[in-house]
Amino acid sequence: MSDPEPRPITRRRLLGQGMGALSAVALATPPPVRAEAPRYAGALFDAHLHYNDEAWLGPHTLDDVLGRLQRAGVRGAVANSRPNAGTHALAGPQAQAAGIAVVPFVRLYRQRADYEGWPDDDSIRRMVLDELAVGTPAGPFRGLGEFHLYDSRRADAPVPRALMQLAQARGLAVLAHCDDEAVQRLMAHAPQTRLIWAHTGIGGVPLARVRALLERHPTLLGELSYRPGLTEGDGRLAAEWRALLAEQPQRFLLGSDTWVNARWSAYETLMDEVRRWLADLPPAAAQRIAWDNAAALFGLAAPG
Repeated sequence: MSDPEPRPITRRRLLGQGMGALSAVALATPPPVRAEAPRYAGALFDAHLHYNDEAWLGPHTLDDVLGRLQRAGVRGAVANSRPNAGTHALAGPQAQAAGIAVVPFVRLYRQRADYEGWPDDDSIRRMVLDELAVGTPAGPFRGLGEFHLYDSRRADAPVPRALMQLAQARGLAVLAHCDDEAVQRLMAHAPQTRLIWAHTGIGGVPLARVRALLERHPTLLGELSYRPGLTEGDGRLAAEWRALLAEQPQRFLLGSDTWVNARWSAYETLMDEVRRWLADLPPAAAQRIAWDNAAALFGLAAPG
């Protein structure tokens, strides 16, 4: 005997059968599809990348890091490493074969002890000159840094003053981790130097002050890794930052700051987060920050 034809489900039947029937219908109804948050899809240039000894002597071989850059869609990067041997390795033929343009910077640190004492240590200045004389497999060094100034007054010490003047004379960019007062002091030594302000003030310099410094110093660029207040909890740009980046996209660069191995392990996630907030900007502004500003600064061809 065949099964009886099923009766249609009606509101009365549901009410009569109670919540069990309601649950069955709910389980049979697929959940609504949530739209994927948009992502910027173009090539990225990472303007703040370290390949330190704990990375290349540890879990992050050259093949590993180049693979991470490729998967993240990063087609170029500023490499600055402690010690500079990491940058020499990253600026070799493997990066070129992987389609990644490496822009080498001389970092001022041979070891961690140099972080504090370098502004008064003339051996640092001499080391920089030696590195500039040798260059890298990718060609000459294109900049100096990243260096840290934990006390803004140290920007007036002999070595920072000499290196800013050297950078201006040789057309080198400088990557500096410092506060807004130190930016002023550094630029006073060499007003034409192209200064990349790491994190655009990691201490959370007010945007009014950021705007004022950009207006006062035409060669100042802001790098946006670790910048407090840049995004909201959902990863979207904060309104005031969206306004500034849309108004002045020519003044900003993006970065990862792979200062510890955990940042390398999370590299693709970090770059995906960058792509998320870039998508909040007009496409032309996003492209300038993602690639075009660095390409103009370092003379890079468009990625193929």
